[in-house]
Amino acid sequence: MNPVIRLLQSHRSIRKFTDRKIDQGVIDELVRAGQSAPTSSFIQACTVVQVNDSGKRERLARYAGDQVYVAMAPVFLVFCADMQRHKLVCEMRKTEMLSGYTEQFITATVDCALFAQNVLTAAESLRLGGVMIGGLRNQIEKVADLLELPDLVYPVFGLCLGYPDQDPEIKPRLPLSVVLKQDSYCDGGDAGPIGEYDRDVAAYYRSRTGGNKEMTWTQQIAGLLKKESRPHMLGFLQKKGFLLK
Repeated sequence: MNPVIRLLQSHRSIRKFTDRKIDQGVIDELVRAGQSAPTSSFIQACTVVQVNDSGKRERLARYAGDQVYVAMAPVFLVFCADMQRHKLVCEMRKTEMLSGYTEQFITATVDCALFAQNVLTAAESLRLGGVMIGGLRNQIEKVADLLELPDLVYPVFGLCLGYPDQDPEIKPRLPLSVVLKQDSYCDGGDAGPIGEYDRDVAAYYRSRTGGNKEMTWTQQIAGLLKKESRPHMLGFLQKKGFLLK
């Protein structure tokens, strides 16, 4: 196994950081690494907002559900799906842009995900750590207003970055047989491996919490999916000009 694969397979979310600052030059290089991610039709529909203002950081932490590391991390980046830039491009070429298509929303969102993963992997190669913050979507309209995002731009998630001040265990992932299928989709044999995986996840949480948390993966997911999941998102996205067609 080569160093790149070892790095990818050793990912852990880091939520506690030292006070050591990250040079802006390093951040610039990480974002350039993000730009090298695949992008459908060369559309390049990700814009990154680096939030430096401490007041804004504190408000974003509250909006994300009081995740204090949003305010405390040395660096906080917000990855935005951005079709506004393409509206400008069409105006430059005196062309009317047909916007609002679901495919454009998917393309821009996937661009952000691939871009951000490149940034995080590049950061981890420099012995930095980080954690993605999907909680920004809890109060996404307030986040968009705070960052002055125009129509056709929405914040997909944030990323805290810094030098780790913790050394958590690697969280176990689903068995390969559950996620890798040959030629066609089939989940008929998945219940057994998922049951075994439950035991691995329960052992992980016991170790991580010193025996204070008893939770399996299926318990966690069933508990999550029996509740509404940010029902405000569709209305917000449509207001921003996405998912209209």
